[in-house]
Amino acid sequence: MSDRTIHLHQEEVKITHASEMDRRSFLKKAGGLLLAFSFEAGANRAEAAGAGTPITNYIHIGADETVTVFVGGGEMGQGIWSGLAMGVAEDLFVAWEKIAVEPITASLSWLTGGSSGVSRRMTTFRTAGATARTLLVNAAAQTWGVDPSVCAVNNGAVINTTTNASLTYGQLAPLAATLPVPATVVLVPSTSFRVLGTAVPRKDLYGKVNGQAKYGLDVVVPGMVFAAIKNCPVAGGTPKLPITKPVGALAVVALDSAVAVVATNSWAAMNLANSLSVSWNYPTDYLTQNSTNFATTASTLMNSTKPYVAGADNSGAVYTAETAGTGAAGLSTAAKTLELNYSFPYLAHCCMEVLNCTASVTPTSCELWVPTQAPNSCLKTAQALLPTLPASAFKVNVMLMGGGLGRKFEQDYVKQALQVAIALGKPVKLMYSREQDMGRDYYRPMAVSRVRVGIDAANNITALHIRNVVPSISNQRGVVLGAKGDSAGTEGVVGRSYALPNRLVEYVQHTSPIPVGYWRSVGNSFNAFVMETAIDEIATALGYDPYLLRRQLLANDARSLDVLDAAAQLGGWNTPVAAGHARGIALAPSFGSIVAQVVDISMPTTTSIKVHSVACVVDCGFAMNPNSVEAQMQGGIMHGLSAAMWGQVTFSKGVASAKNFSNYPAAKMKDAPVITVQIINSGAAASGTGEPGVPPIAPAIAAAYFKLTGKRIRTLPFFPGVTMSG
Repeated sequence: MSDRTIHLHQEEVKITHASEMDRRSFLKKAGGLLLAFSFEAGANRAEAAGAGTPITNYIHIGADETVTVFVGGGEMGQGIWSGLAMGVAEDLFVAWEKIAVEPITASLSWLTGGSSGVSRRMTTFRTAGATARTLLVNAAAQTWGVDPSVCAVNNGAVINTTTNASLTYGQLAPLAATLPVPATVVLVPSTSFRVLGTAVPRKDLYGKVNGQAKYGLDVVVPGMVFAAIKNCPVAGGTPKLPITKPVGALAVVALDSAVAVVATNSWAAMNLANSLSVSWNYPTDYLTQNSTNFATTASTLMNSTKPYVAGADNSGAVYTAETAGTGAAGLSTAAKTLELNYSFPYLAHCCMEVLNCTASVTPTSCELWVPTQAPNSCLKTAQALLPTLPASAFKVNVMLMGGGLGRKFEQDYVKQALQVAIALGKPVKLMYSREQDMGRDYYRPMAVSRVRVGIDAANNITALHIRNVVPSISNQRGVVLGAKGDSAGTEGVVGRSYALPNRLVEYVQHTSPIPVGYWRSVGNSFNAFVMETAIDEIATALGYDPYLLRRQLLANDARSLDVLDAAAQLGGWNTPVAAGHARGIALAPSFGSIVAQVVDISMPTTTSIKVHSVACVVDCGFAMNPNSVEAQMQGGIMHGLSAAMWGQVTFSKGVASAKNFSNYPAAKMKDAPVITVQIINSGAAASGTGEPGVPPIAPAIAAAYFKLTGKRIRTLPFFPGVTMSG
C-alpha cells in the first residue's frame, strides 16, 4: 500500500449517545451520504432538530466524489470553515481538493468567538470524519462479503487488500447511509497527518479573489427594497412620532431606538436617512453621559471599600478576582512601593463591512441573509418576532463577514431588518452607514487600572495588587456577577505564571450606561498592557533588563519561557539597534495560546511613532494550518497597533465621538511594519489564534517608546484626537 493508505488499528475514540435513535441521524440526498452526528455530551436528536443544540459535523458525500463539509459559526476571514474541514479531510482520508465547505443550517450552528472556532471543535470534526470513514469501510466489507479488517482506505476509496478491488466513497455512500453508527472510531495518529499541520489553501480564498464570494452586502432578492438606519444618537432613546416621510422615500419605519428610511436603492436610502429630521426622547440621564463624568466615577470606584456580598446590592462593590499568598499584605512592609495607574478608552469595532441584514417575511415564511457570528441567535430573534410561524418556516442564510470582531454577535441590526420587512410586507436589505455603525456600537469597555507593587531591600517583589474598574459586558446582558466579578474585566491579569507569590487582583464594576460588547481579545486587549507595562516599569525600578526579568519570573513556566526566548532571538533583542531606534518586548497568554512580540520603533516626529518591525512568536499547541496562524498573528498585530496609536471613543451627552475613519483612524499600508511570525508546536492542547496576536503589541510599543524617550505611556491611545491624513 502507498503512504496514503490507512489501516484501522490506531487510537480509538468512543462516541457516546443518549439512545439508539439519538446516535443515528442520516439523510439520503442526491445519491450521497449526509451524516449529521452529535458528539457533545447530552445532545440528542430532538434537541438538535428543534432547540438548536450544536450539531458539530455534517458531511455530504456526493456521487461525484465531492465531500461537502457543513460547518457552523461565522466565517469572517479567520479561516474556521476550512480549518474544521481539514479535520474531516484528515480522518475521512480524502484529498483536500475533493473537499467543499458550506455553512450549516442556523438551528444547528453555534456562536463564533473566544478564538475557539477551530481548536474547540477539531476533535468533533475529526471524529465525524472517522465515523463516516468507518461506515464506508463497513459498506465495502458488506459488498464484498469480507471482514472490515481486510479493508483499507486510500484517497477517497476503500480497497480490498486481498483482491486489490476498490470502491469509491461515492459508490459506497448509498449503502453506508443504511448502516448503524459505530460506537467507537479510529483517529489518524498525529505522526501520520497528511492534511492537518500543512498550509493547504483555504476554500474561501478563491471566491474572495475573483469576486464570486458573497457577503451580506452582495445579497440580491427579487422585489427587495433598501433601508438605511438613523439611530438615536444616545443609546436607549426613542423616536418621537409622527415622523414625516421625506420626498423620494418609499417609507419610514419607527423602530425601538431608530428610524429606518426605505428607498429603491441603498444610496438613496442612506442620503434620505442622513438628511431626515427626527426628534428623540432621550434617556433621563443623557446629559451626564460624558467622558469626564465616567473618569470621575472610575476614580471614586477605585477607592471603594465596599465588599462583595452574595445576594446583596453590589453596586460599587469590590470583587476578588484572584488572590494568592498573603495578597497585598506585603505592600505595608515593602522598602519601596510603586503605584502605577493606567487608563483605556472605549473602542469601536469598525469592521470593514458595515452592519447589514436582508430579510424576507411572508404570512408563511421568514428568511434572513445575514453576516453574523451567531446564526442560532438570529434564528431565535426571528422566532421571537414571529411566534405564530412554525420552526420549519424559518431559514437563516449565513453570509461571509467582512469582519466581525465581536460586533456581529449582537442582534440589533437583525431585529431592525426583520421589523422593517414585517412592516412593509416585502424583502428588505437594511444597512448602516459608517457613521451609524460607529456611532451606535457595542463598544469595547473603557477601563481604569491601579497597580501597586511592593519591593523589599533585596530587590525582591513582595506583593502585587491590581484593581480594575471596568463596565461589565455580562451584567449589561442580565447576568448577575458572582464573587469574582466579570472575568472579561480581569482576564489577562489573573492566572499569569509570573512568579509573584503574593498577589491580589480585584474588580469593580463601572456604572457607565454606554453599551459594551466583546471586542477582539476583550479584556486581554487592555490587561496585557497593564501587566506587561507594569513588568517593564518594575524592571526599570530594579535596574533589570525587562527581558531578563521576565525570564527570571517565568523560570517555572517552560512553555512561556520558550516563547519569550524565541521572540528575543527572532527580534534581535541582544543585538545593537539602529541610531534613533529602540526595542520593546511583551508576552501575553490568551485563549490558551502564548504570544510574545519584540518591536523595533523610531519617532520620525515628536507626535508620531514608526513601528519598523514586529517579531512575533506564538505557541498555539499545534498549528492546524500554519498559513492561517501566521495571517491571524499579522491581522491581530495590525488591529492592536491601530487601537494603540489612535483608537478612542469619547462621549458628550451620551453621543459618541466616532463618526468615520476621518476621526477614528485605522492603520494603513504605510503604517504596516515588517511582521515575522514564528510558530512553536509545543504539543500542548491546540488553542486559539484569532485574538492572541492583539494583546502584546501595545505594551511592546510602549516599552520601546520609554527606551527611546524616557517617558512612560500609561494612557492609551498614544495619539488621541488624531484625524486621518493621506
